[in-house]
Amino acid sequence: MTDDGTILIGRSPAGGPGGSGKPERLTLRLANRHGLVAGATGTGKTVTLQVMAEGFSNAGVPVFAADIKGDLSGLAAAGEAKPAFVKRAEELGIPYEPDRFPTVFWDLFGEQGHPIRCTVMEMGPLLLARLLELNDTQEGVLNIAFRVADENQWPVIDLKDLRALLTFLSENLKEISGTYGNVSAASVGAIQRQLLMLENQGADKFFGEPALNLSDFMRTDREGRGFVNILAADKLMQKPRLYASFLLWMLSELFEELPEVGDLDKPKLVFFFDEAHLLFNDAPKPLLDAVEQVVRLIRSKGVGVYFVTQNPLDVPETVLGQLGNRVQHALRAFTPRDQRAVRAAAETFRQNPGFDVAKAITELGVGEALVSFLEAKGTPSVVERALIAPPQGRVGPLTPAERAALIAQSPLRGKYDESVDNESAYEMLAKRKGLDAAPAEAAQDSEGGLGGLLGSLGGMLGGVLGSKPAPQGRGGRRPPQSLAEQVVSNAARSMARSVGTQVGNAILRNVLGGLMKK
Repeated sequence: MTDDGTILIGRSPAGGPGGSGKPERLTLRLANRHGLVAGATGTGKTVTLQVMAEGFSNAGVPVFAADIKGDLSGLAAAGEAKPAFVKRAEELGIPYEPDRFPTVFWDLFGEQGHPIRCTVMEMGPLLLARLLELNDTQEGVLNIAFRVADENQWPVIDLKDLRALLTFLSENLKEISGTYGNVSAASVGAIQRQLLMLENQGADKFFGEPALNLSDFMRTDREGRGFVNILAADKLMQKPRLYASFLLWMLSELFEELPEVGDLDKPKLVFFFDEAHLLFNDAPKPLLDAVEQVVRLIRSKGVGVYFVTQNPLDVPETVLGQLGNRVQHALRAFTPRDQRAVRAAAETFRQNPGFDVAKAITELGVGEALVSFLEAKGTPSVVERALIAPPQGRVGPLTPAERAALIAQSPLRGKYDESVDNESAYEMLAKRKGLDAAPAEAAQDSEGGLGGLLGSLGGMLGGVLGSKPAPQGRGGRRPPQSLAEQVVSNAARSMARSVGTQVGNAILRNVLGGLMKK
């Protein structure tokens, strides 16, 4: 569906209100200016998303999309020449040509696609605190835990590593509080309880290795078409905080790892975030500020972000203002909030004097939308009423057998399917306890009583915590990172991964937190 660097999304019908008869095309060169697809349930958002994903794939642009209902999996199978599709294609002046698209399936739980994993340190304390629903005090304790692990070069890979680290904190509250600030047993206990709840929900499968290499999202097939990466999100939607935290982590990872490229002829990657309101519900202001900054700046990395949601009011105004390409399906104005949403949606468009935009939003039929895409100079086009093009792939989900067959033929088969448990904080802390046990017993035998026990405990803590760390090169330890150093350390992650050392892993920090401190 590409023609001269554009994707055909639909056509404005000739005659009638808002009908100019011109094709509505999304310019690939401006597709990294992000976008919004909005509309009430059942008005055609998913089909519009599919049409856009197919167009990007045909143009050689890889796509990532969360599949909430399973319908997007049909992209991997050729569509059918249904009468409604053939008629719509005729109305648009194009032939209907069924097609299938290169697709890779992913699943955080590893059931309907390749598993997706990240390490606890990659997730970072800010997003992890939101995932665990921690209060400010508990989030502060979690930050201290990350700092202790970083300074002692204990890689925190999975949840058992984090539990071991929290146990270490609870066993050494006095010494850690004296160095980093107050840490209470109640706060540590609260974090541990939330971790248990997270594990019971199956989220422990998300944390571990091999961690996702985001370059695997940016692949093309032999014909040069971009792979459509589909995340099975039907079960994930039952855990909205995990869904939101995962998407925000992935967005921030892309921002951190990809180089600056400016404006390209077409994006490197396009993300579709369905049910976008889950990204922002109950999010603290620092997190919203960080998301806004990532959305604003990731454009220069060649990544386009498209939010899909029912109501434009679901997206904060600061983020909504960054979305240049708009497709607005019908909204229902039954409640005062719905009426505000209609007015807000209408006001965000460049007005068309030919019709009442707010009224048109409530009158759109299924498969119709108001569209406004960026023009050559980056200015939004006048809003038009358009018929959305029919998708070339299947509309509807694959069967379980079809999905299983495609997963078995995946180019990434075997790379992520089995988890790996490398030595990390859990094993290092267990080993430390084992090494310190013998000296403690010897000291108690020779000196006897409480004095020997306290002496051995003091020796152990002195080796781990010590006094205030000396600068690197004068004692072999580096001082706590300043805010500027934390930002710089974030940028070193890709290099650290290539080196593959424990020192590299220790540098991994909180991406969004680093961005907030810029």
